[in-house]
Amino acid sequence: MAENLKNIMRLGLLILGVIAMAVVPLVFDPQSSYLVFFLFSAFIYVALTQAWNLVAGYTGQVSLGIHAFFGLGAYVIAIGWSRGLIGYLDPFGMLMAGCVAALLGIIVGVPLLSKLRGDYFALGTLGLGEILRLIIIQGKATTAGPTGIFLPSSAFTSIVPYYFIAMFLAILATGVTYYMIKSRIGLALMAIRDDEGAAAGIGINILKFKVLAFAVGAFLAGLCGALQAYYIFHVEPQSFFSLKWTLYPVLMCILGGAGTISGPVVGAFFLTAAFEVAKYYLPTIHPIFSGLLIILVIIFLPNGLVRLRLGHIPGRKKRHERRFLISKPGKEDLLTRQ
Repeated sequence: MAENLKNIMRLGLLILGVIAMAVVPLVFDPQSSYLVFFLFSAFIYVALTQAWNLVAGYTGQVSLGIHAFFGLGAYVIAIGWSRGLIGYLDPFGMLMAGCVAALLGIIVGVPLLSKLRGDYFALGTLGLGEILRLIIIQGKATTAGPTGIFLPSSAFTSIVPYYFIAMFLAILATGVTYYMIKSRIGLALMAIRDDEGAAAGIGINILKFKVLAFAVGAFLAGLCGALQAYYIFHVEPQSFFSLKWTLYPVLMCILGGAGTISGPVVGAFFLTAAFEVAKYYLPTIHPIFSGLLIILVIIFLPNGLVRLRLGHIPGRKKRHERRFLISKPGKEDLLTRQ
């Protein structure tokens, strides 16, 4: 009864929070209010952080290639719009951008996830972003090379549609992550994260679930890149394949709490605010501030803000031991191949 009451209260607070953020551009002037821009940026980072959280926080595969899928999604929009295949803020164009990113995630994920583990996988995904950036620079006929593609900025009328689309992406990414983790897929992903050998021993198709998480994360990153392309109107390789689109979500997820649903949301909002303040008050040393913050978070908050309670403070003895999945002989386990 008490647990049900807590769940109802959490759901109520969540709904109130969503309603409050939905009315922000209606209460404040969206053209002059900095709050609207801040929330727009935070929503994009929430979606990117959940994408990384699904792959690394729940599956245990530390990816450093979110920026590759982000940039690819942006270029799908830029190329498609510049050739008249899609229009301004075109839902089909954004869906196509996400699907192309997911397809690349599958194509790249199968060989990488089947052969590489740990640091080697992280370096492999990091190299993916650099490879795509160089391909974009060399593909002058299609991508306009290092100059990038200029889009018709006259289409811009207000930040309000961007705000609500970014908000939708944040809710979508969080909802998809929640749904997957609460399903049999989530059990499989967490089993792989905790002990890959044991997971394989009880019949989990390791590669299938790894690639699934990787592709879903790529899809969400592609959607974010597509929205950013519509917002900036100038898609070029240096900014859209920048490592900040990977490192910031990683830091946000670690700060908030990797392997949790609310952690990426908390981390994204907190660090977006911190970075915006640093840009304003410390413009010349902002990169140094960001690097120092990464080090401090890893040292002092390795478990994240949402786990700041006695049982999760580093150095304290855990109150509960880890639960292990046991498959009963003669019965089909929830995590067996499908």
